[in-house]
Amino acid sequence: MSPRTGRYSGYIRPFSYVVDLTIINLLAFYFLPKGLNNFGFHFFISFSWIIISSNVSFYEVYRFTKEFQIFGKLIKQYLFFLIFNFAYLGFFYKFSEPSQMVKFISLSLIFISFEKFTIYYLLKKFRVTFGGNFRRVIIVGHGKQVDKLIHFFKENPDYGYKLEKVIDVKEAKKNSFESCFNFVLEERIDEIYCSISSLSNSELNLFVDFTDNNLKKLKLLPDNKNVLSRNLILDYYDYIPIVSLRNIPLDKRVNQIIKRVFDIVFSFFVIVGLLSWLTPLIALLIKMESRGPAFFKQKRNGLNYEEFFCYKFRSMHLNPIADLEQVQKNDPRITKIGKFIRKTSIDELPQFFNVLLGDMSVVGPRPHMVSHTEMYAKSVDKFMVRHFIKPGITGLAQINGFRGEVENNRHIINRVKYDIFYIENWSVILDIKIIFSTILNAIKGEEKAY
Repeated sequence: MSPRTGRYSGYIRPFSYVVDLTIINLLAFYFLPKGLNNFGFHFFISFSWIIISSNVSFYEVYRFTKEFQIFGKLIKQYLFFLIFNFAYLGFFYKFSEPSQMVKFISLSLIFISFEKFTIYYLLKKFRVTFGGNFRRVIIVGHGKQVDKLIHFFKENPDYGYKLEKVIDVKEAKKNSFESCFNFVLEERIDEIYCSISSLSNSELNLFVDFTDNNLKKLKLLPDNKNVLSRNLILDYYDYIPIVSLRNIPLDKRVNQIIKRVFDIVFSFFVIVGLLSWLTPLIALLIKMESRGPAFFKQKRNGLNYEEFFCYKFRSMHLNPIADLEQVQKNDPRITKIGKFIRKTSIDELPQFFNVLLGDMSVVGPRPHMVSHTEMYAKSVDKFMVRHFIKPGITGLAQINGFRGEVENNRHIINRVKYDIFYIENWSVILDIKIIFSTILNAIKGEEKAY
């Protein structure tokens, strides 16, 4: 058995624990009343911090972790730490100034957030500038997924992966992968990435046994059907392992409640704070330019494929093909005011009434016209998966450039891929990120907003 060879520090996480605990204890000492500054309270905040962090995976930040995921961990840690502290005070003390506790915890999270992101970005800089904190890796196999991974390692040095070799499976098979395994040991490789489509089950087991016996990490690239790229769930029927191929977080009742509360609160503020005064103004401008109603309603498919009326500010002259043909660039049906409200996405704002009514969500897959839904359901693989959750005013596909007119098959296929990723990876933090990106895109203006 060879020793572990990873070129990365095992001291970063313990260092973070020490710094964070020092921060919260010092801030408690300076900002909380003297009556609280005793051994019992400091022991409690330190112990509760560690317990909460282990349950919300606060310190599980890896080189491939995204910034918004770190932000999500900070929010969870803040909320639970706040609840724990007020529960402690309510049980042991009569504490008359809760604002002091909120101030202490808020400042703690601000300082800790700064420290956490500083370490995160310094490590990225360190990997690029000095070549430190890296992991030696090899890839075994070939195919599109392998090519993508090779490109990723080469184009993202800040992640700290050093690709040493791509192993040709046919050559390696000649001596039962012995030369491959020797290379791993001699060059002190940390991680092995195997393409499932290039190896048989027995060959894959050779790699499993080798990595287990030599303390190496084995990671698998999904096959061409992307079965293993799914967010899988492992259940047991008695002692029989059963894998579900699709995990939808919004199937859980608690997540449905969280998302619905968020939708109601967000849409209420938009309707009261924006639409209450903007609607009469836009309606007047629409009616001054062309005859017809200020609002346009259209049947679309939502949750479980059920039809509902989707509302928008009318941006076109009245025409008989509004429910059949998508708007195209320089479409003669669009009015002058319609061009403006479409460019700025103001025409979509009445859909917040759909959100309040429960037909839509603020964030989700964009609903299509009924005629188009029927067409895409027959021609686009997995298109119907989008209807497992409520449609949204904006979505992950839209902030990634796949909004508006469907120009070709690639456009709708990529839109579906983004929608499925959102469905399988939903979180409140992801919703907030999409909303902010949508607002920024609307301010900057989008090429496909016509």
